[in-house]
Amino acid sequence: MSGILYGVGVGPGDPELMTVKAWRLISTARVVAYLAANGSDSTARSIAAPFIAEDAAEIAIDMPMRVEREPAQAAYDAGAAQIAERLSRGEDVVMLCEGDPFFYGSFMYVFERLAARFKTVVVPGVTSVTASAAELATPLCARDDVLKVLPATLPIDRLREELLTAQSAAIIKAGRHFGKVKQVLGALDLITRATAISKATHQDQLIRKVADIAEDSLPYFTTIIVKV
Repeated sequence: MSGILYGVGVGPGDPELMTVKAWRLISTARVVAYLAANGSDSTARSIAAPFIAEDAAEIAIDMPMRVEREPAQAAYDAGAAQIAERLSRGEDVVMLCEGDPFFYGSFMYVFERLAARFKTVVVPGVTSVTASAAELATPLCARDDVLKVLPATLPIDRLREELLTAQSAAIIKAGRHFGKVKQVLGALDLITRATAISKATHQDQLIRKVADIAEDSLPYFTTIIVKV
């Protein structure tokens, strides 16, 4: 029999925010997989590190962080092949994913390559959006409010259009797109209502008002909460 593939959300950064199910699967896993951006340390693995068994086998998927899609697709192909080899032997594989696997999560690309061939279980996790709201002590939405989750990678006109019809918004993946986001917020007179939180719930978490930030680039894991 084939093994089971588990896509496990490890949350935004604080290991204590992982679910009990995530902890159980990780702590008993014999094979653990995760992405390693540009071959460096893996954020997902660092979050789950306290619970990974010392003798667990690890599959580190080297993910080139580039604008072009082809290198990433090749990396997912190679990683999926390594995981499939283990599953075909009857071994279960736990793949770690920051936040939630199906909320802009990298696991979905492995899922689309393997789920038709192997039994797959997805374990949800706390997202950066909800974690950011908690750290900021700012409710995201209530009653009939419309909350929009907007990738900062959107074209500037699309960002402006979406923000015009939202009561609150979470802008994710700010990173090198922060200058564009700040420009849109300023044009809409929303800049004083926006707060940026980088690496939410990590030990080096940083919270700043968008209006106070001079630079045009922020860490990739930055979420901007806007209360319209």
